Amino acid sequence: MPPSGAELDPAHLGPEAVERYLRRHWLAARKSLSQNHLADGAVLEHILEVAAIRPGERIVEVGPGIGILTAQLLAAGAVVTAVELDGRLAGHLRDRFSDEPNLTLLEADFLDVELASVASDPWALVANVPYHISSPILHHVLGTEPRPRRFVLMVQKEVAERIAAPAGGMSYLSVFVQYHAQVRVAFSVPAAAFEPVPEVDSAVLVGETRPRRLEPAAEDELWRLVQAGFRERRKMVHNVLARQLPGLERGRVDRALAACAIDLDRRPQTLSVDEWLALREALTPLP
Repeated sequence: MPPSGAELDPAHLGPEAVERYLRRHWLAARKSLSQNHLADGAVLEHILEVAAIRPGERIVEVGPGIGILTAQLLAAGAVVTAVELDGRLAGHLRDRFSDEPNLTLLEADFLDVELASVASDPWALVANVPYHISSPILHHVLGTEPRPRRFVLMVQKEVAERIAAPAGGMSYLSVFVQYHAQVRVAFSVPAAAFEPVPEVDSAVLVGETRPRRLEPAAEDELWRLVQAGFRERRKMVHNVLARQLPGLERGRVDRALAACAIDLDRRPQTLSVDEWLALREALTPLP
């Protein structure tokens, strides 16, 4: 058997090794916190390839768990800030990486953390994200400054595909993320790659953050418009906006859509980010 901790590197990683490690350290996974530890060395190495870590690069990791990804980020030369909510895991990580000068561990709910306190530009977000907070994490890191220059996130496969969907399959989340970043699904990961095994498959989502295209007040207006549209995503957008934004007359909506070359019978999920931007401009100021 490899020495303690060594079974978590890519060469020895596997479901049995992870399960044994968790049992030995009294760290049974908590389902309420979506704790599913990566247990596939090939997947771990693929994440590192996609992340393309540069020595000295500042990385924020959310939910490091028992440090499987953390150790490899540090080995690649990254300066890592890891934010862990579970006090048991945070204590374990302090012991495991006690001699590691390039790791800062914060025991906290990442959604309550001010980004400026844990990250400075440029930085990247690399994490196996707890499924139940995937969307809030993306809103947190993209909606405020400093935004990451890049993010590489393991999320539920369905969520990754929805975020990266083209016009025709858009959602509010995909419009929000694609406004901020160029995104793609790098690769899929089967449920069997985790310990314990989750009920769904995962995927690695990669995003390259874009420069902001609007000032903060205009961004707020854009999100009001998009949120209104997706309250009735299967209805025609000109009817939805007139119903969901009180004070916005249907005739004004129709004229704005025509000015943007958007057919009146289009549905919200068919509009691209650029079309939402054009429509906000045509409807400014919103009531």
